[in-house]
Amino acid sequence: MELLTFKNGVHPPHGKHYTENKPIEEYLPKGDLVIPMSQHIGAPAEPIVKKGDKVLVGQKIGEAKGFISANVHSSVSGIVKNVSEVVLFNGIKSMAVIIENDGQYEEVESTKRDWTSLSKEEIVNIVKEAGIVGMGGATFPTHVKLAPPPEKKIDAIVVNAAECEPYLTCDHRMMLEKTQEIIEGLKIVLKLFPEAKGYIGIEDNKPNAIQAMKEAIKGISNIEVKAVKTKYPQGAEKQLIYAITKKEVPSGKLPADVGCVVQNVDTIYEVYNAVVNGKPLTTRVVTVTGDAIKEPKNLRFKIGTSVRELVEAAGGFVEEPMKVISGGPMMGMAMYSLDVPATKGASGILCLTKKVAEAEEESNCINCGKCLQVCPMGLMPTKLATCAAVRDYDTFDKCSGRDCIECGCCSFVCPARRHLLQRIRSGKKVVCKR
Repeated sequence: MELLTFKNGVHPPHGKHYTENKPIEEYLPKGDLVIPMSQHIGAPAEPIVKKGDKVLVGQKIGEAKGFISANVHSSVSGIVKNVSEVVLFNGIKSMAVIIENDGQYEEVESTKRDWTSLSKEEIVNIVKEAGIVGMGGATFPTHVKLAPPPEKKIDAIVVNAAECEPYLTCDHRMMLEKTQEIIEGLKIVLKLFPEAKGYIGIEDNKPNAIQAMKEAIKGISNIEVKAVKTKYPQGAEKQLIYAITKKEVPSGKLPADVGCVVQNVDTIYEVYNAVVNGKPLTTRVVTVTGDAIKEPKNLRFKIGTSVRELVEAAGGFVEEPMKVISGGPMMGMAMYSLDVPATKGASGILCLTKKVAEAEEESNCINCGKCLQVCPMGLMPTKLATCAAVRDYDTFDKCSGRDCIECGCCSFVCPARRHLLQRIRSGKKVVCKR
């Protein structure tokens, strides 16, 4: 079997053994739900309910504002306790609707549809109304990706099922447990692009998922399953496009500029759920894992559930963690508190003990060049980090600092344990605002 891949990259320890064989469990929240209006890239949604209102599961409580934005829906039924500002896991403030969960989970009325009879415009509008965003962590509003400018000729729909981030297994489990629904979701997306072919890229460390998907597409001529090499960051958008199509997305350009649309496998499932079942995005699967967790699990939770509740649902801690990360260890962000809501982008809650998470002390660069050898974007990480540190943002920009995908490969291989990614990320924020 041919294994497709990209240039450079690294091979971090997988850590997937904790949960890869754990079926998804449904989790119902115990406490109030805190549902932020900013769970996506772009403008926050605007609350359209007020204190004292009764809401149902699936009811829209936040209206998208602006072109890049997404609707927000209630994941429980109950009474709105407050509409106020909260702090998210990354320290950013957001308006949120706080709902007293009545435990009844009464739903708004939904209608099943025959998607084959829907127009392209109707499908995109359903996705927009459902508040679907990129479920791999990027949280870009899906309806925008599904409606590129007419001059962009799309010939490839790439389903990102690589799940290259260590420890995370939610996408893997979705492929095993929602196989047919995912294929149906991809067929819906392909209807929007009649000239396109669908590709499902899965890392070869998930042979059962590869087999399940191949069985599901038998007799479908415009969908292929592609086994890609297990290497990080295989699931990065530009890297996966190159691995599967051998097209390179130029600096400053988007996948649509080379005829590609990339969607996470869980996003494809949500497209199916919205278009066929009439259900907006109100739940998702998260992997609660790490050596500090007593019973690592894959949990389907209601958006807005407290992270602390999800940790407790996985048995709590066997040992106080040194670090709790939202996402995976390579691209995830450390959480300042467990008392924050889990959102649409929460693919992982990674809890690591001091034994695993303690960082070695940083020392001087030894000019070994390892960071250059592994950078999947072909950048000069040590140069960019130095420019950011001395605030030489002009040189940072000239050295293509904006092209950094913040994968962390450079920091991972650095023998001097230099904080390359952190410095580059800081520099990138500055130049992108200029």
